[in-house]
Amino acid sequence: MDFLEAALKVLSEEGTPLHWTVIQDLALKRGYLDPFTQRDIRKNLLAALARAAKQGRVAKRETGVYALLPDTE
Repeated sequence: MDFLEAALKVLSEEGTPLHWTVIQDLALKRGYLDPFTQRDIRKNLLAALARAAKQGRVAKRETGVYALLPDTE
């Protein structure tokens, strides 16, 4: 699973806006991201979330907090 897929899955499952650190923590705990096979988890997750926000796939609610848009769920 790539970084954006993992973030979208966590946001979908939680159903509420989350700080990127919470998204990262839950994705790691649930096994969506693997620090042994995927390098630079933090950097790549933040880059994926920023890209998704620019593309309109997620909404940036405040500094570091992201939420799914209604049609992304």
